[in-house]
Amino acid sequence: MALEHAILVSLAERSASGYDLARRFDASIGNFWKASHQQIYKVLARMEADELVTSEAVAQEGRPDKKVYAITAAGRSELAAFTATPTGPEVLRSDFAVKLRALPFGDRDAIVASVRRRRADHAAQLAEYEASAARFYPDPEAVPADHLGAWLVLRGGIRAERGGLEWCDEILQSLGEDRRAAR
Repeated sequence: MALEHAILVSLAERSASGYDLARRFDASIGNFWKASHQQIYKVLARMEADELVTSEAVAQEGRPDKKVYAITAAGRSELAAFTATPTGPEVLRSDFAVKLRALPFGDRDAIVASVRRRRADHAAQLAEYEASAARFYPDPEAVPADHLGAWLVLRGGIRAERGGLEWCDEILQSLGEDRRAAR
């Protein structure tokens, strides 16, 4: 996947300025696809040159005009082609996993502390995802069709964070550590 596809998805959902797109990445899309604000603006310019998006200058009071981007028919075709392309296995690279493998050779206390921090991070992210689910999808049985993709991604995030918590708990238990001491 390229950043272009993540931007196309976001613009298919709703037209936005580069600033608004960057905020969306910070708030939601960035949970599974990272991009700096600079990268987003650079890619938007290329996508506009490639006619995947178009922009309209919108006047703002007391500030310079802003560009609001919208997906074009060519952009929708590109997005449809992307969704039709099979996705191969995603490569997992994890410093954390390498540190765990190094447990017999490294600083056990530092590794345990790392597991506890990771567990806390999973718990915090899970709380954010669950709050978002409660706010935007209070009735999971009534998710609107045009929100189904976002709901499924959110559910995947919730499941991943729960799995991360379970794994950290398993690690701490295997190491004979009391996980409650970390709370």
